Parts: sequence; structure tokens; C-alpha cells
Amino acid sequence: MARTNSALSAPPIITGKLRSAARGAARYAFIVLCVLLFFLPIWWMVISALRPEDEIFRYVSDIGWRTIFPTELSFDSIRELWQGGFRRSILNSVYITAVTVVIGLVLSAGAAFILVVVTFPFRNLVFVIMVVSFLIPFDAIAVPLYSVFTGLKLQNTYTGLILPGIGNGLAVFLLRQFFLGIPRELREAALIDGMGYFGVLFRIYIPLSVPALVSAALLIFVFQWQAYLWPLLIAPEPQYKVAAVHIAQFSDAWDTSWGLIFAGTVFVSVIPMVVLTVLQQFYSASVAATGSRE
Repeated sequence: MARTNSALSAPPIITGKLRSAARGAARYAFIVLCVLLFFLPIWWMVISALRPEDEIFRYVSDIGWRTIFPTELSFDSIRELWQGGFRRSILNSVYITAVTVVIGLVLSAGAAFILVVVTFPFRNLVFVIMVVSFLIPFDAIAVPLYSVFTGLKLQNTYTGLILPGIGNGLAVFLLRQFFLGIPRELREAALIDGMGYFGVLFRIYIPLSVPALVSAALLIFVFQWQAYLWPLLIAPEPQYKVAAVHIAQFSDAWDTSWGLIFAGTVFVSVIPMVVLTVLQQFYSASVAATGSRE
């Protein structure tokens, strides 16, 4: 009888495979659940933009399948959104962000290169000040900065909207850490051959630092694209209004146009989602490489 029970029991190898498969299935189920939870707010935003105004919050109190899946679709909110001034606002956001990324990336790369290559007094102190600068919330300096810009006659100008975003301490820090990993021998050989510092930067450091440059550009892009307080303060005129400010003004003390808010939020969210999705592999690669720098 003992021999019969031993023969009928599952071999240890099969048992181990079953346990491994069960753990893998549980792991994938957990991942799918997390993805759905993160995707749910995006789905809610999209369907709210496509619902009639009176049905956006109709099925929220009694949660059911109609809460997540609309029974009726309407493009009235999207149509009204683009027939207004939102088109100008989102074009302003695109223009301001693009110029800020280009100028900010050039300045950040130059500053990081100087902090790595050029020896000058108090270099480490300058680097520490740059690191501390991106730890200070922008809201804490917005009002004093507004006074300075008003004195310089930069209110209601694209220059006033762009200037605060071009100096990004976090981008400088990221590029400096990446530049430290480039062999010093390459720079010294280029300088001996007669190449100046600009040649070293643009012919050696820039080509070798594409992932870090993309990551720095993403940091500047996100900072400027989501800016709300500064554009609200410095550029209240309609022709300089950015998308975030325009969406906020769909709500006032008397009424809130939820359909327009959700529709505008969809379009404002699409651009950074596409950009981050396309370029996220460069960001991951640069962060991993930066972590290995001394």
C-alpha cells in the first residue's frame, strides 16, 4: 500500500513547475490590475469629454457599467472647444514649450560641460547652488520674479513666458553626471590636436550623450508644458494665454463647463503622453547610465 501511494504522488519536478506557473500567473494578474488602475483615470477623462454635459456625473453616485461605459456619445464639447479660443492657447503652449526646450537644452549642456571640463574657483559651490535651485518650489519665487519681469516690461510677452523655463537645475545635474562618465582622454587628445572647447562639446560630448540630452529635454518639456501659475501671472492677455490657463477659466464662481474642461484636458494630455511614450527608452537608458557615474 505504501508503494502504491508513493507511485501516485506527483514528482517534485512537476510540483515545482506548478508552483512557478502559479506565481507567474499571480504576478501577471497583479501587473494587469495595476495597469487597469492607472488607465482608469485616462479612460474616465476621455469618455467624460465624449458624453453630453448632463450625463458626465449622472452615473457616479450609483456605480455600475454605465459609469465606465457611456450609453450616448456627443462631440458637442469638442466642437465648442475648438470653435473658441482654445486653438490659439494650445498653439501658444506648443510654441513656448518648443522654444524653451531648445534654448534650455543648449544652456544646460553648456553649463554641465563647463562644470565638468573647465576648472575655475568655487566650481563645486556653483554646482551645489544649481542643485539646490531645483529643490526650491517655483511657487515660492513666482511673486518676486513677477515684480522683476514687470519692471523689465516683459509682461504679456512670449519672452516673459519662456525665460523662467530655460534654466533647469535638474537638467544641468543630469547632464553633468553623464558627462563625467565620458573618458577624459578623449577630451585631452582633442585639445592637444587643436580643437577648442566648443569643438570638444559639439563633436565629442554631444554625440556621446544623446540619451542624456533627450532626458534633459523631457525634464524641461514637462516643466514648461504643465506651467500654470507663472503664465497666469505674467501673461493675462488672451493672445498669450496657454492651454492650462484656458482650461482653468472654464470654471468660475457661477458656472463650471465640465464638458469643456474634460475635452481640453484630453488634448493637453495627448501631446506629453505621445512624447514621453516615444522617448521613454532614452530616459531609462540615461538614468541607468547616470547612476553608474562616479
